[in-house]
Amino acid sequence: MPTHLITGAGSGIGAAVARRLLERGDDLVLLARDAGRAKELADRYPGARTLVGDLGNPDRLSWAFGQQAMPERIDTLLHIAGVVELGTVGELTPKAWHFQIDANLIAPAEITRLLIPQLRAARGHVLFVNSGAGLNAHAGWSAYAASKHGLKALADSLRHEEHGNGVRVTSVYPGRTASPMQAKVHQQEGKEYDAERWIDPESVATTILMAIDLPRDAEVNDLTVRPGR
Repeated sequence: MPTHLITGAGSGIGAAVARRLLERGDDLVLLARDAGRAKELADRYPGARTLVGDLGNPDRLSWAFGQQAMPERIDTLLHIAGVVELGTVGELTPKAWHFQIDANLIAPAEITRLLIPQLRAARGHVLFVNSGAGLNAHAGWSAYAASKHGLKALADSLRHEEHGNGVRVTSVYPGRTASPMQAKVHQQEGKEYDAERWIDPESVATTILMAIDLPRDAEVNDLTVRPGR
């Protein structure tokens, strides 16, 4: 069965994807920020393996992975984790910029770098869950949108670089999705949060599974998913 390494499996889209893949019998490797979180994920997804690495500290990922048994094969690397901190350019501090760019952009780049040998060997697939903010930036979203615009550039470059090695690369751009992150965004915006207004994480998971299950004669490069209500 294929092996999928997933970031962000603890909630939202990542949890929906992990659950669906586990139910169909695929092998999962779930990235956790620390040992306590790894235990939580192992209890929630019986049979899944865990890997510890803090996306907020990408400089330490190489060291962290070097202390653990790494999967010998990775068919799909699913970058789903993300963080957000709203604020105007006049308000955001360097700490807020680093918080989002480290986790949303540099960490995915570093994880991909560290796992590229396994992906090449498997002729695998790298999928980045981006955001509508990765295509259009609005007031108050500068740091988050910058991290996601950068993530698009990372995916586009990687696709050209690894095409000859048989590695497929997909970016998915969901609109607002019902999740803990969306609840935080509404709190920062000072708005009431109603999950029924937004995309169900299961719907985004369906699009992700479609992309990674596509036969080898085709590749989804970019996929935008917008709220249908």
